[in-house]
Amino acid sequence: NGLGWSYWSIAFAFSLQWLLAGLAGPVMGWLGDRHGVRLTLILGTLLFVAGMLLTGTMTQIWQFYLYFGLLLGTAMAVFQVPLVSGVTVWFRKRLGLAMGTMQAVHGLGTAAFIPLMAILFANLGLRWTFWIPGIVGGTLLFILLWYFRDDPAKMGLRPVGAPEDEPIKLIQRDAVYKAKANAFLRQAQRKGTFWNLIGIHFWGCMGHNIFIIFLVAMAVDGGLQRDTAVGAYLLLMVVSMITRFVVPILADRTGTKIVLLVCFSLQVLPPLLLLVTLDPWAFYVFAIIFGIGLGGEVPAFPIINRQYFGTAPIGAVYGWQMLGNGVGMALGPLAGGFLWDLTGDFVASIWLSIALSFIGLVSVALLPTTSKELT
Repeated sequence: NGLGWSYWSIAFAFSLQWLLAGLAGPVMGWLGDRHGVRLTLILGTLLFVAGMLLTGTMTQIWQFYLYFGLLLGTAMAVFQVPLVSGVTVWFRKRLGLAMGTMQAVHGLGTAAFIPLMAILFANLGLRWTFWIPGIVGGTLLFILLWYFRDDPAKMGLRPVGAPEDEPIKLIQRDAVYKAKANAFLRQAQRKGTFWNLIGIHFWGCMGHNIFIIFLVAMAVDGGLQRDTAVGAYLLLMVVSMITRFVVPILADRTGTKIVLLVCFSLQVLPPLLLLVTLDPWAFYVFAIIFGIGLGGEVPAFPIINRQYFGTAPIGAVYGWQMLGNGVGMALGPLAGGFLWDLTGDFVASIWLSIALSFIGLVSVALLPTTSKELT
């Protein structure tokens, strides 16, 4: 890596980023509900630019943890939580299509960013690897935020699918609105489903991030050529990106519970194939089937929130769910890597992923029907 740091210390920075993104989720959702999504996104953009520029200047490992882990992890929480809840304000109908489009573009951006960072690092070094995306990305974000509105009424519009006779009324984020938002959050937290959804996110993300981080290493350790292993990983990412678009649409039309049951089943069963054979075809079959489950889990949550909580401000609710996401994403690779080191192979790590996803599957089965609101 050019700085003499161990792979474990670098991996810990990524886990720290996921952990802090999760811990900041409820706070950022709360801020978005009470002060508006646009203002919160401006804060997130400032944190992103600062984190990228400072990471480009790092020379010590503690700076990596502070800039990359803390600042960028908090910025990640802003773009994971308030932005998603802001989309729900614009759509009464076709929320699945809107959410699927946003999630697919998010996946495409992540897929494009990884090779871009590699190219920049190989040609320009560490500093500009972070400075160029920070400067260009931050500039684009500020330009887009100039035109962004977190309430359709600010543009004289109704939410998509709202009745034509519904008055166009601005969201008044006054003391009464904030009191209602607080009351709704307390009411939601009295429901077991509120906490179960956090757990589902935790179990699912902890389970599937073991494969996101270690799939290539597992394939190489199992005897595959590195190019073949990378090909299986890319196939996993492509399938999951396509699923990110399709699943919210299906969840919006058929109900999210059944969709989540399918997605978690497709995270429990495919790893069993790798316990039977390590032939190249097995990794590709695994990538296709597991990729469907992986890509469909996270985008379904904004839809299930609409189905359970109606048009209430869900930023804080979704932020709590992303707490489960971030903590699970952080702990999964740490636990999987620990078992791999302890046992000397990746079999125990695969069984851990299966067990975690199975707990998530059982938790989904315990959810109430999405055909009626909870509150």
